[in-house]
Amino acid sequence: QVQLEESGGGLVQAGGSLRLSCAASEGTFSNHAMGWFRQAQGKERELVAVISASGGNTYYADPVRFTISRDNAKNTVYLQMNSLKPEDTAVYYCAADRTFYSDYVPLNFDYDYWGQGTQVTVSS
Repeated sequence: QVQLEESGGGLVQAGGSLRLSCAASEGTFSNHAMGWFRQAQGKERELVAVISASGGNTYYADPVRFTISRDNAKNTVYLQMNSLKPEDTAVYYCAADRTFYSDYVPLNFDYDYWGQGTQVTVSS
């Protein structure tokens, strides 16, 4: 069982930056692809970014403004968000997907473990 805890959310003005962190409890963190998702009020959850277990492959819904990274020694994945817009306002979730393929980037919602989410609010 992997427990995930997000942090780093908050209120920021449009154009600002935030870095979200997600700490995993599991020592086999390096065997999991990690994803960041978000869900705005009244909208469906959407995929924001994914990083493979190896860290060698990534996917972004918005590759210009967001950067995902991971530190396997710290069991932590990060999401750097720049040039934030009011439409980025949402609850951001991290998720872990156990995989045997270190370069696999899962683009679905079928992740094994989910965090509780952290609120990001971007004011105009």
